[in-house]
Amino acid sequence: MQLAGARFTEASAIFGNDLSTFPSYPAEIRAPADTLGGVSTFQVHIADRDILTPGDHPDVLVAMNPAALKANLADLQPAGTLVVNTDAFTERRWTKAGYTANPLEDGTLDAFTVLPVPMEELTKKAVEETGLKGRGVLRSKNFLALGVLAWMYGRPVEPTIKWIESKFGSTPEVLAANTNAFKAGYNLGITTEVFRHTYEVKPAKMEPGTYANVTGNQAVAWGIIAAGQAAKLPVFYASYPITPASDILHELARRRNFGVRTFQAEDEIGAAGAALGAAFGGHLAVTGTSGPGLALKSETISLALMTELPMLIVDVQRGGPSTGLPTKTEQSDLLMALYGRHGESPLPVVAVGSPSDAFETTIEAVRIALKYMTPVILLSDGYIANGAEPWRLPDLEALPDISVPFQTELNSPDRYLPYLRDPATLSRPWAIPGTAGLQHRIGGLEKVDGTGAVGYDGPNHELMTDYRERKIAGIADDIPDIEVDGEEGATVLVLGWGSTSSAIHAAVRMVRHQGAKVARAHLRHLNPFPRNLGEVLGSYQKVLVPELNRGQLWRLLRAEYLLDCTRFSKVQGEPFKTGEIRDKILELIEA
Repeated sequence: MQLAGARFTEASAIFGNDLSTFPSYPAEIRAPADTLGGVSTFQVHIADRDILTPGDHPDVLVAMNPAALKANLADLQPAGTLVVNTDAFTERRWTKAGYTANPLEDGTLDAFTVLPVPMEELTKKAVEETGLKGRGVLRSKNFLALGVLAWMYGRPVEPTIKWIESKFGSTPEVLAANTNAFKAGYNLGITTEVFRHTYEVKPAKMEPGTYANVTGNQAVAWGIIAAGQAAKLPVFYASYPITPASDILHELARRRNFGVRTFQAEDEIGAAGAALGAAFGGHLAVTGTSGPGLALKSETISLALMTELPMLIVDVQRGGPSTGLPTKTEQSDLLMALYGRHGESPLPVVAVGSPSDAFETTIEAVRIALKYMTPVILLSDGYIANGAEPWRLPDLEALPDISVPFQTELNSPDRYLPYLRDPATLSRPWAIPGTAGLQHRIGGLEKVDGTGAVGYDGPNHELMTDYRERKIAGIADDIPDIEVDGEEGATVLVLGWGSTSSAIHAAVRMVRHQGAKVARAHLRHLNPFPRNLGEVLGSYQKVLVPELNRGQLWRLLRAEYLLDCTRFSKVQGEPFKTGEIRDKILELIEA
């Protein structure tokens, strides 16, 4: 289902539609067949206008088996269309899904338009001359379903066939089977009376330029590469495979031509240590993970903070705690990113807002790390990581120069002082190991101000703690003020961070369409906050904070600004629906 959804998305992107996707799949590699927990889904929203989310409720649901129908029927629009694989609805299978009778026959689906397709029978006929035998025959039925949808929505067939040829060219029988099944599904729509209507979704009007269809993980990876070019540094990425962050490692491993080195470590601690070593050696050092891995990396991140070396830590959040919901999304690592280390250890925290925002935000996180000689945590999440949307390729010539000079000479009359700070940024110099005359002490023990020698006295520890705190706090002077998309007379402000951006934006549009006034703002920088945030929050009667956690930003805002904000939490492993936020906004306005 993930493959079929991705191919439908690619064809729609090439056709020119605006789009947004929401893949969702089980944590198990071989999830139990025909069970609700084993259902894999891929929701895609296509349009001829600017859209922001995968949509609250699909208009068409393709149910490959009874479990898929049971798990997703409640989300289907009233009077929506069902494309059903009728061959899968045997008594054993619909009983396993929790039905007491065949839902195709007992009136369960009377409120919908049902388009029955015997997908298994048709797939067998389509592939019978390809040489495939046994269980492999039915593996092509996802392409048959994809062909049906391609006909219903007028998707171009050439991109999918070309992809099949490139993917399966080394196995001719699989290539033939998938191609035949796809064409059979497409021709079924043409020849059968079951499909009486097709849907025309014209290309969207977009700004001129070259577009790519990107996932959040792809855009983060490309942002790391671009940041390395803008910083004039070789990139080193160390990671231990973990869902949903692994695709960043996969993408970077393909880009050696840009001077990227990737290292799959033996564990999360090893990955963090390797990245910190690369930072010490003068590389753009990055390590990526999800929540459990961030916890394991915390000691090395503290070492990076103590040594004041630039390092980017990418945390693609998922449902927790522990193993939690590894393939589902959540925003529950914010407080860990801010405080999940021992001692007084403030770090900059920057959050990605959407797949198309990830490239620019990643470069911004790297800029801060290099300029202020500090580790930086970049927060993404599973929804952003796996979701896709069109992204206009930037002008690479316009990328900012974020390079910083290495220290090559003594910075005092007779010696090198590794902790002699820049008065503007409070950052220390960066000297590459082996630079003649610039030998210096480095490690996890507290440093004496300036010299970097080991220091045990209390007043020096307090001085260095204060330096590190003021350095991070001072970044607030180097980031933009928060911008408000508001209307005169609005009394409610909706404030979000991370992946809530799209649903908040869409909900605000809906509220305004209904004639009500509301404002919205979104945070990219979570530590430090923008300088004007308190003033902005204080100018509204109500501040609504939707989060995919139990109210972590909400707590921070109450503590920092003593404001009685309204918490709106969801921790179900899936993003907010637009309607959920719209209803909460209207509730506050009416109150």
